[in-house]
Amino acid sequence: MTTAAAAAAAARGAGVRAAAVAALWGGGGGTAAGRRPRSGPARPLCTAPGTAPDMKRYLWERYQEAKRSTDELVPSIMSNLLNPDAIFSNNEMSLSDIEIYGFDYDYTLVFYSKHLHTLIFNAARDLLINEHRYPVEIRKYEYDPNFAIRGLHYDVQRAVLMKIDAFHYIQLGTVYRGLSVVPDEEVIEMYEGSHVPLEQMSDFYGKSSHGNTMKQFMDIFSLPEMTLLSCVNEHFLKNNIDYEPVHLYKDVKDSIRDVHIKGIMYRAIEADIEKYICYAEQTRAVLAKLADHGKKMFLITNSPSSFVDKGMRYIVGKDWRDLFDVVIVQAEKPNFFNDKRRPFRKVNEKGVLLWDKIHKLQKGQIYKQGNLYEFLKLTGWRGSRVLYFGDHIYSDLADLTLKHGWRTGAIIPELRSELKIMNTEQYIQTMTWLQTLTGLLEQMQVHRDAESQLVLEEWKKERKEMREMTKSFFNAQFGSLFRTDQNPTYFLRRLSRFADIYMASLSCLLNYDVSHTFYPRRTPLQHELPAWSDRATTSRAPLLQEAQAK
Repeated sequence: MTTAAAAAAAARGAGVRAAAVAALWGGGGGTAAGRRPRSGPARPLCTAPGTAPDMKRYLWERYQEAKRSTDELVPSIMSNLLNPDAIFSNNEMSLSDIEIYGFDYDYTLVFYSKHLHTLIFNAARDLLINEHRYPVEIRKYEYDPNFAIRGLHYDVQRAVLMKIDAFHYIQLGTVYRGLSVVPDEEVIEMYEGSHVPLEQMSDFYGKSSHGNTMKQFMDIFSLPEMTLLSCVNEHFLKNNIDYEPVHLYKDVKDSIRDVHIKGIMYRAIEADIEKYICYAEQTRAVLAKLADHGKKMFLITNSPSSFVDKGMRYIVGKDWRDLFDVVIVQAEKPNFFNDKRRPFRKVNEKGVLLWDKIHKLQKGQIYKQGNLYEFLKLTGWRGSRVLYFGDHIYSDLADLTLKHGWRTGAIIPELRSELKIMNTEQYIQTMTWLQTLTGLLEQMQVHRDAESQLVLEEWKKERKEMREMTKSFFNAQFGSLFRTDQNPTYFLRRLSRFADIYMASLSCLLNYDVSHTFYPRRTPLQHELPAWSDRATTSRAPLLQEAQAK
């Protein structure tokens, strides 16, 4: 099946998944506001003429009807699963307009094995002990890959790690001091509610600076940093050691930085490249496809020259530089996109920096540092004909889309695993019933008598338990990268703002023609009917069965 045919078929079927729950409420929005279920009476039946209605019986009948309707919907949803290898669009974009493709290196062109984060954690932990004189007992802590997720916020002064939604509200139950969850009551007392004021949030690049008390961890490399922070906090708390949280944060940050700056990570990877780099021939396939269609390509990375060269030789081949028109290393993003003062320097085959003035960026050469303004002057690659891919929402993408008008693509490796979870019958069954139960609660709250309120309290308790269950589907501590209980996460808010398209890996590009146009789904606003966004004229990402048919 062609890409166009797959997209058309997806458009015909995807509405089932988006509108399934809303169908229970007469085709309206995500909840029951102003509507009633299609089946069943609009008001309670009386047990006998002149007697009061049996509210308990009435409500549980509505509950059972909704339950049956949900069970009937699940099979149709299961037949419209999302494709984990699809590309998803925040902004309409046609690849036919793209003449130049740019790439970050780490977690964009190359992916690393699970061993790398263990290496970073252990090396930074040892630096804390050996150079910052932290207790040797912290060596007993080992890296847990299942503890943290990307996009979390860390309150530097209170030493707590948490998940915040797009509206600056803390998701209760996801606040951790050390390795232990902070009770909701304590969180509410600490923050005088669950909202974090703007002036306390992280700065534009997610950093804690200029009075901001929060740090947002957006980099995939930050996963071991969050875990190390939590482990050292845990040790101090468990042993009643008095410490300054700000100093701890700075020391851990510096130790993680030194693992990179001092070359510890780079040397370890180069010494055992097969252990740390996930070989993927599809990276070369993507680059070759773009080259065959006459596209220009460039690489801008913060990693050093020899490290990038060895990695690219491993995953692409010794001729990898022939595929790129420009290669820039140690660019120091995001400063590369803003600092106009730093000139480019050429790096020779031995890795030596040359002092020649750069008048042209030549194919086959490697350049260090520089800045985007000089890059634009030397190449003329401006505006929306350039598409740049990276994994860091701030350092890679934000300035490019806001200041320079480039199109941007985010690489989100976690997307593939989350979509696979979302395609399971258990998840679909749970989420469909959770949304239906929420709609039922919204509609039936008009019944204020004591008997009805007891039933509604039971439903609320069930809803709370189901919310906790859906969180644990993804991560036991923090849940999904993209959602809190009902809102988008702060991470997704920034992703939606700074990335035109996003995908699990560059290999997803192989599923699309170089002239393909990505159309964002028209997500219904709270006051709009979802049916508007589910008509066959709306283009969707290919569904799983359509991709398999291809």
